[in-house]
Amino acid sequence: MITKRIIPCLDVKDGQVVKGINFEGLRRISSPVELAEEYSRKGADELVFYDITASAEERRLFTDILKETAANVFIPLTVGGGINTVADFDRVLKSGADKVSVNSGAIRNPALVGEAAKLYGDQCVVLSVDIKRVDGVFRVFAKGGRENTGMEAIEWIRRCTGEGAGEVVVNSIDTDGVKRGFDLEMLNAVCEAVTVPVIASGGAGCIDDFITLFKTLPKVDAGLAASIFHFGEVSIKDLKEEMVRNGIPARI
Repeated sequence: MITKRIIPCLDVKDGQVVKGINFEGLRRISSPVELAEEYSRKGADELVFYDITASAEERRLFTDILKETAANVFIPLTVGGGINTVADFDRVLKSGADKVSVNSGAIRNPALVGEAAKLYGDQCVVLSVDIKRVDGVFRVFAKGGRENTGMEAIEWIRRCTGEGAGEVVVNSIDTDGVKRGFDLEMLNAVCEAVTVPVIASGGAGCIDDFITLFKTLPKVDAGLAASIFHFGEVSIKDLKEEMVRNGIPARI
């Protein structure tokens, strides 16, 4: 049976890991390199790095931090932020990333997903989608949740996975940082629409939230979280042991 992955997320701004609520009110936490090394030691299955202001500031994603992290961390590393061209994919992969996450860049140029998948393989292309309910409809947001694109999220995800995105990270803006559980309704809609792995992001507040996620939606492949890991509210070791006790496969 395929194990469910636990993935800490490091949102990086000005060289520091930050966290907010509903994508706002950011506060500094730690050095991304030190935090990545700690999570690797403590049993994280993968890590996700987002340069969260690269798209909004229209600049390229950091590479110095990425290179240092990749040299010291030996679990899969997904990196996103400011990915607008296949040249950006190439640069990030050569800097040590295993997978590249694309969000606003794909919205600006939908052909980017297919181009990158052809060059580097579906497994390297991760579609990250920031979704918020607007008048009861799941809408895609761009530039770190700042801009409503007007696009319906499920159709957008279906289109991009059809073009070659090998994995989808579903970021619920409605539940981000609120710590009341994952957005099960939104995640279920995505799982029903695609056949590629789905990663749940936004809303985890305790171990039980992960147990509920995987038991309610067995199609979800991974749970991603930030603040509960950053602030020591949940230990990855304790989380995985509880998953196993509940019959959820995990890499211990």
